[in-house]
Amino acid sequence: MAQNIIKKSSIQALGYNFITPEYLPEGKDEYYLRKMQDRSGIDYRRLTAYEIEALVKNRNTSDDWNNILVSDAFNPELVKNCKFFGLVRIGKLESCCLEFSDLKFPVGLYNSTIISSDFGDNVVIDNVNYLAHYIIGSEVIIVNVNELATTSYAKFGNGIVKEGEEESIRIWLEICNENGGRSVIPFSGMLPGDAWLWSKYRDDETLLEKFKEFTEQKFNKQRGYYGKVGDRTVIKNCAIIKDVWIGPDAYIKGANKLKNLTIHSGPEGRTQIGEGCELVNGIINHGCRIFYGCKAVRFIMASHSQLKYGARLINSYLGNNATISCCEVLNSLIFPAHEQHHNNSFLCAAVIMGQSNIPAGATIGSNHNSRGADGEIIAGRGFWPGLSVSLKHNSKFASFTILAKGSYSYELNIPIPFSLVSIDEHANRLVVMPGYWFMYNMYALARNAWKYVDRDKRHDRAQLLEYDFLAPDSVNELFDALQLMQLFTGKAWHRKENVEEPFTKEQCIEKGKQLLDEKSPVIHELEIIAEGFENTRRKTVITKIQKAYDLFKEMIVYYGCNHLIELIESSATTKGLSAAMPANPQRQVWLNVGGQLVPAEKVDELRRMVREGGITNWDDVHLWYEQQGAEYAQQKTLHAFASLQEITGIDLQRLDIATLNNLFDTTIATKEWITTAIYTSRAKDYANPYRKMVYDNEKEMENVTGRLDSNSFIKLQQHELESFKTRIAALRERLGKW
Repeated sequence: MAQNIIKKSSIQALGYNFITPEYLPEGKDEYYLRKMQDRSGIDYRRLTAYEIEALVKNRNTSDDWNNILVSDAFNPELVKNCKFFGLVRIGKLESCCLEFSDLKFPVGLYNSTIISSDFGDNVVIDNVNYLAHYIIGSEVIIVNVNELATTSYAKFGNGIVKEGEEESIRIWLEICNENGGRSVIPFSGMLPGDAWLWSKYRDDETLLEKFKEFTEQKFNKQRGYYGKVGDRTVIKNCAIIKDVWIGPDAYIKGANKLKNLTIHSGPEGRTQIGEGCELVNGIINHGCRIFYGCKAVRFIMASHSQLKYGARLINSYLGNNATISCCEVLNSLIFPAHEQHHNNSFLCAAVIMGQSNIPAGATIGSNHNSRGADGEIIAGRGFWPGLSVSLKHNSKFASFTILAKGSYSYELNIPIPFSLVSIDEHANRLVVMPGYWFMYNMYALARNAWKYVDRDKRHDRAQLLEYDFLAPDSVNELFDALQLMQLFTGKAWHRKENVEEPFTKEQCIEKGKQLLDEKSPVIHELEIIAEGFENTRRKTVITKIQKAYDLFKEMIVYYGCNHLIELIESSATTKGLSAAMPANPQRQVWLNVGGQLVPAEKVDELRRMVREGGITNWDDVHLWYEQQGAEYAQQKTLHAFASLQEITGIDLQRLDIATLNNLFDTTIATKEWITTAIYTSRAKDYANPYRKMVYDNEKEMENVTGRLDSNSFIKLQQHELESFKTRIAALRERLGKW
């Protein structure tokens, strides 16, 4: 019968031999790494006879009083009922209290078992049943903790292997796919872009091996590192804290189990962990909040992200400024600015590229109806499935796709951005409405873009995040969508006209473009059927295609003109404008690298530099992000000019005053329409009788929901419109003098 293995050793061994002899470098003692980690600056000395007598009188014991070292400002009267083993070093203890929130404790060490640990100045240690191999900062409060201990092989959440350990014990994050085929090694400082690059290019074996080498370089394999609790950190009423590195100013209360973690905290953001949480094998970055019974295993939380109300995060990376509440997330890579607030929401085996919102009742993945592990879901920026949506692997969605409530029983590939996808159960067909956001919910689209910028609390901004809904990635998708709409319209016309002879894809695109550009009335008679959107024989129908087509073109022109206006404002003369205008700009393919938009050719260049040794560590990769961020404004402008030239056919190097004035008029008209659409999409909530019926009168409604004319975001948009018109007027005046 199997039994627990209980080892016996001498009581004199307790607190010593933290690093066993076989792992101790020649000429080093077991404290050599501890001494390197100690940055307190405290000068320690041995106890005086008087101090030993006072400690004994206060019911303290030690295996060897010579191994208790203290600062000159040590007060033995503030150490009571403690058991000391091994080398313990104690800083200043003053007769005062430390107060935090509603807590107030006297400085000192009380009622605790302390093994081979260091303490800064004026700490509170009370009722810690087992405290071993930790370096505690100054003004730290630790009360009512069952176990606070570090092992000699502690990795603090990093996916590394220590001396003498098998490779099989390494921690991997199985993100994006349940079968582990996109696993990455977690490390402190891992950015969303790192996780995406590592998980994406699985055909590039040299790149993957280099990334593993980069991670190994960040850490050494030596055993014997102590755990840390940073200055002013408060820990109370916790059960088990094992192999955890904790930064300054953290607040941990009522946690059940914290094991093998790095918890960053400090001026960049105070991290808090609350009651009932169980967190194992993870990295928690600055400013995170984890409350109320959350469970996380094999995970990374980027800065200022949150887990709340029983959320479960397993084998996943959660991006910056993201929130998950009440639900379960497995095998996922989530880019920054993700929202998931409700219960019974599942997000499994997915790459969600940020600015997303997952609603109550959504079941995304976890079908388990195939012959193997689940596949993958990839969703572009702004993904927003509706209540109780159920999705099947594999599926892929363009930016700003919204899914109406329904069970989507087949794989989906929705390449048209800003679309509403729904199921017409009566006709047994999938319905896609391109441009839904522009037509019916501009308020949410524009407000979200503003909100994400306003709420971005990151201190480390190595990655420049794009929050605007019109950016190189989404604009490229608009161009792709225009061609798809031309293709589907052309095919629909050929079907309606019963054209018998074979017709090519190019002929269909040409015919569809003609009909859509001319706004032909015949379009309203056509059934526009999309191909390749759903893995089933039922139809996928495109609705409101003419309106969406016109809006997509208008938004591309608006995107390009805004950048053109900025260039004109920065140019002193016509010659200066012409010189700044690129010759024959080309629209590049762009990639979303962890929330940062980068031209695909630049990513290829990065991969080449990694393979060939031009980039040799993660710091170099992060510097590359910063360099791309510094170049982004110019690259985006070039993309905008290429888009404007392509959509209008205007040669930007030969602009004349009349053409510029026409572009100004078009841009003002679009800006006015956007501002009006923002207002009207919000005003619907005030006019809807079913929303108003819960209020007895207008005054009650205003006091509950606020006045529409007092909406700060709407007022901001109206102010921006007037400012925009003023800018254009000033440009017209300048152009008249050129």
